[in-house]
Amino acid sequence: MTANDASPLIRPATSQDADALFEICLKTADAGEDGSELYGNPRLPGYIWAAAYGALEPNFAFVLATPERVTGYVLATPDSAAFAQRLETDWWPKVRREVAGYVPTRPLDAAALAYIATPQHHAAWLQTDYPAHLHINLLPGAQSSGWGRRLIDTELAALKAHGARGVHLGVSPKNDRAKGFYEHLGFEDLSRDGKVTYGLRFK
Repeated sequence: MTANDASPLIRPATSQDADALFEICLKTADAGEDGSELYGNPRLPGYIWAAAYGALEPNFAFVLATPERVTGYVLATPDSAAFAQRLETDWWPKVRREVAGYVPTRPLDAAALAYIATPQHHAAWLQTDYPAHLHINLLPGAQSSGWGRRLIDTELAALKAHGARGVHLGVSPKNDRAKGFYEHLGFEDLSRDGKVTYGLRFK
């Protein structure tokens, strides 16, 4: 077996994986499909939904990788409220400098820039029973092969070991496949206020 033939494995993310987090986030930014045509700046979705976790929460950042490339990730924080505060001091100022002066050219550029300027915080009612939150994305070649469940299991184990009481995540309203995936894993539909949210309490 050559290195190119090696099976994927799940490992902790490192700083060297930062570009892969940006790429995978972009390639799955359209409700799980390639969002490249939606953003003129390809790093915009990664700034919001991926790279900060690798940088600020390395103990809860895992990737699916072969020796050649990273094909998926699961990223989380055990305390969403505390993480939002860290983003305000350690992440958003840098990102705002990097996108300063950028003029929207694609359909979702303006919305992404608005989010970066005024981030949306996770609903306070989730903090009691579902204080952690996660993001998971896999490139098409790694989907529907059992790796998604294994990534989730890896993340849940890390969050439980840390002492988190539960975890939640958001889903695009049009991503029916993702909804079915989370329901199959035992997540509960907590949707309200027009947002699709799933949660899992830890026993």
